[in-house]
Amino acid sequence: MTPIVRSGPAARTGALLILLGPLVSWIAEFITAAAWQDPPYSPLYNWVSHLGLTGPPQTAFGQVANSPLGAVMDTGWVIYGTLLIVGAFLLFDPRKGARPVIIVGLAVLAGGGVSLVGIFQGSDTNVDNGLIAFHTVGAQGVMLAGNIMAIAVGTGGARIGLSRGRSIASTALGTAGLIAFPLFMTDVFTGWMWNIGLFERAVIYPIMIGHALLGSSVAAVQRHRAPHPPARLAARIES
Repeated sequence: MTPIVRSGPAARTGALLILLGPLVSWIAEFITAAAWQDPPYSPLYNWVSHLGLTGPPQTAFGQVANSPLGAVMDTGWVIYGTLLIVGAFLLFDPRKGARPVIIVGLAVLAGGGVSLVGIFQGSDTNVDNGLIAFHTVGAQGVMLAGNIMAIAVGTGGARIGLSRGRSIASTALGTAGLIAFPLFMTDVFTGWMWNIGLFERAVIYPIMIGHALLGSSVAAVQRHRAPHPPARLAARIES
């Protein structure tokens, strides 16, 4: 099968950026959630996006929000989105057919979406001034595009450099995220709001794990494929 990824430093850099994105976001989430103590932040109950609310304590979307380090979370999301987009452009070769073009397009939608979530907060103020539309479009965009990207990567894993197991895992993650998406939306629009953080993470975390799998797998493959010096040069170096 013809590979759909580049080779050399560009591919290695792209893979590492894609891996770094979710790691940065998870670290920012952990730090921000730990700082939210009044009342303590609950990852099952509280909205994920409420971690990015800055300013004084407020009530937004039916929950009391008090995130002293909201700017840390917002920054983490913007960095994640930027790294994903840049990494995808560096890693995938659009000259190799439709699949790499589709994957890069989905990465742009997902990366742009998570960046919008960080730039436009899910606050009541933004509900009143209309800017909540950017937050909503960004959140739903990354939820859909990110999980579809995981499926596209998994089903084309052999051409990317993923092992069979990781290809299946990526496909399964994207499928699970897409199944969780309507459940999450139902929980929101019915007003039930039961463990909204749990349902939201059931959609988001498969995307992040999928990016970590993609980045780490390709980085390892590219490292092993790195050109070695000629035998004569290697012998001179050893001597």
